[in-house]
Amino acid sequence: MMIVKRLRSLVSLIFIVTVVYFSVIALSGENSIHGEDLGEYAYNMWGAVIVNTVLFSLFAISFLRPRKKFEWRSMGVFLGFLVALFTEMYGIPLTIFLLTSLFGESYPVLNPFSHPSGHLLLVFLGLANSPFAFTVLHLITNGMIFFGIYLMYKGWKLIYKSGGNRLVTEGVYSYVRHPQYDGIFLVTIGFLIQWPALTTVVMWPILIFAYYKLAMREERELERRFGWQFLEYKRKVPAFIPKLSLFSLIDKHKESKRIGDEK
Repeated sequence: MMIVKRLRSLVSLIFIVTVVYFSVIALSGENSIHGEDLGEYAYNMWGAVIVNTVLFSLFAISFLRPRKKFEWRSMGVFLGFLVALFTEMYGIPLTIFLLTSLFGESYPVLNPFSHPSGHLLLVFLGLANSPFAFTVLHLITNGMIFFGIYLMYKGWKLIYKSGGNRLVTEGVYSYVRHPQYDGIFLVTIGFLIQWPALTTVVMWPILIFAYYKLAMREERELERRFGWQFLEYKRKVPAFIPKLSLFSLIDKHKESKRIGDEK
């Protein structure tokens, strides 16, 4: 168990350092990461596709720990989303090929295949050449991605600490019943806003449905194991969307701290 924990910590460290590195470079406008030094066609960066896909996949598998067949099915949808995302981002821009063929000369930017032009939200808002808009977009979306990663990590930490022998209701589990899946949703939404693509837009509802079904299946199992204790927890705590009133947040923080101190 200690070896597994250390391996997860190592994966987390490598993952976080890599994401921070790429985020800092993106915000600084470094040409190499945006592919501008490659000329007008800033793709075919298959090394970046592989590195990003592998890192995000290892992180997700490490902290969501799929074991059963139905858990791997949901994880497979998430991994497929990552492959599609990073292929469009660094490999082959299928969505941009489609859009440029549809819009022709009326496409909003002169160089659609430069990497910054892949931020389609900015392109169609007429902000593709705005450094301020570019920075704000990355601050918001990277914030969502990092917070999603944080939820996945905190959820795993509490489950690991419990040893699977009790119902976890403290910490992030005092706000929602499925914080780790909320983490996946935030990560994928962040990427969808930052780099929208036809393939990921199509896959995202499938991913949400797959994890919703998985969550409901896990709840049936928890109800069988913990009975009235889980039903009471389910009555008080929402599945995915937390109650965000100030007083409820204060009360939950106090209750979570009390439960954590007792355990």
